[in-house]
Amino acid sequence: MRRLFVQTEKDFVTNLPRFVFNGDIKVIQRIEDVTQAVEQLSSSEILGIDTETRPSFRKGTTHKVALLQVANEDLCCLFQLSCFGFAPDLIHLLSNKAIKKVGLSLKDDFFMLSKRHKFDPQNCVDLQDYVKEMGIKDMSLQKLFANVFHQRISKSAQLSNWEAPVYTQSQKLYAATDAYACLKLYKELKRLKETNDYILQQTRDKKCLTKQ
Repeated sequence: MRRLFVQTEKDFVTNLPRFVFNGDIKVIQRIEDVTQAVEQLSSSEILGIDTETRPSFRKGTTHKVALLQVANEDLCCLFQLSCFGFAPDLIHLLSNKAIKKVGLSLKDDFFMLSKRHKFDPQNCVDLQDYVKEMGIKDMSLQKLFANVFHQRISKSAQLSNWEAPVYTQSQKLYAATDAYACLKLYKELKRLKETNDYILQQTRDKKCLTKQ
């Protein structure tokens, strides 16, 4: 039986082994390559979703979403929207009712994406809402992943330049790992929820709470 915690302490996360996506990573820089990538991803029933935006260090300055990451079990495509915009095939993918899209704080991601082009996302699961139903208060991807898998997701590349024409290996791994982690988390949390194969504990020093 899996032991989960209502909240995960930062000190606990720091010392965990690092987790990275070990599947194929494809960087899509040209709009001509979007259709083929979307076709590859569309064969999946569930996809992990995330976005990245160039950080702003000036008050009042904002940027459009630069990168859309979409992952299945074996492949993560990094769509560089800063190079070609919000392509129609990507809008169709996110609006496809037949494919479940899973992410963290998806409302924020979709709001920012809509600034590039209006769209109607369908069949989406926000992990923040999903874990609330289980009594978990962790809202960050890093803490949720640590809570469930006892592994650490590095955030060292988070504030890098996502509008750069060429990504570093660190950026690619960071971006792919975040999207895939959402997918991996959802599948495991869904299994635990359906099988009731978990106990929820307030802290690491207190007795386990009874699930509602």
